[in-house]
Amino acid sequence: MSDEADDDELAIVVAAAGRLDAAIAAAVPELSRAYVQRLIEDGRVMLAGAVAKKAGARVRVGDAIEVRVPPPEPLEILPEPIALAILHEDADVIVIDKPAGMVVHPAAGHATGTLVNALLHHCTDLAGIGGVLRPGIVHRLDKDTSGVMIATKTERAHASLTAQFAAKSRGEPGGIAREYLAITSPAPPAPTGTLRTLYGRHPVHRKKFSSKVTNGKPAVTHWTIVEPLHDAALVRFVLETGRTHQIRVHASDAGWPLVGDPVYGHKPRDERLAEVAHALGRQALHAHTLAFAHPAPPHARLAFTAPIPADFQRARDALH
Repeated sequence: MSDEADDDELAIVVAAAGRLDAAIAAAVPELSRAYVQRLIEDGRVMLAGAVAKKAGARVRVGDAIEVRVPPPEPLEILPEPIALAILHEDADVIVIDKPAGMVVHPAAGHATGTLVNALLHHCTDLAGIGGVLRPGIVHRLDKDTSGVMIATKTERAHASLTAQFAAKSRGEPGGIAREYLAITSPAPPAPTGTLRTLYGRHPVHRKKFSSKVTNGKPAVTHWTIVEPLHDAALVRFVLETGRTHQIRVHASDAGWPLVGDPVYGHKPRDERLAEVAHALGRQALHAHTLAFAHPAPPHARLAFTAPIPADFQRARDALH
């Protein structure tokens, strides 16, 4: 084995016959199977005294495995002292109330001031995700959507929450549950209902999405009117699937887009509504609640609520 002082050297005795990568991931839950495969490719795993070549190598009960885990690499993104509204934090996850206007991850045009910059400054106990010292972003909210979000701090948490969100996108029951509040104009045609469509890229505007496609993935959105408003309504949306822009697209294609939505909405003809949309300056969409199974045993189900932000509440009050 290497004599690199900073490597974490693990000795494993196989408990169940099967694949090498699966045996390591089962013995060390903090390491995702994908990360274990990278370690094998990098020659950091030894099986029965020899360097392992294949992740799918067969192992037997009692086989000895040695794993050399390098220290997490530093991330080029810089930490920034940005205030966060923290709803919950433990060794595995952090749940925050993201304000409207904050981008989740650095990208073109948004190199700083993002949620990741803020998390890097706040989280001093990051264990590293995929071998990189960073918070694990397992889902996103649009820049101008406010509300509850979760980020992971360990490999174990990242693997668990990624799987839960992927299952949600496929429409599988259990795991992640999300509710949103939005202001639509006009109001939906009934007190409650479900939008069940195919979903994909807009056939003409490729940066947009559409529920009026002939080929796509299934998308299901449940809605309930919470409060009638002036030429509008406060609506609760519950996602059965998790497609990009799903609520915004479903509401718009159904004929009652979100107030203030610059992409899928339209300029209101009603003067009062137009003034509210202008003052809000964003889509009237707030991620209100998020529930998930905690990645650490006993995998308790947790739920968190982000209070309605001031700008959203002002829009609501102005339309009473």
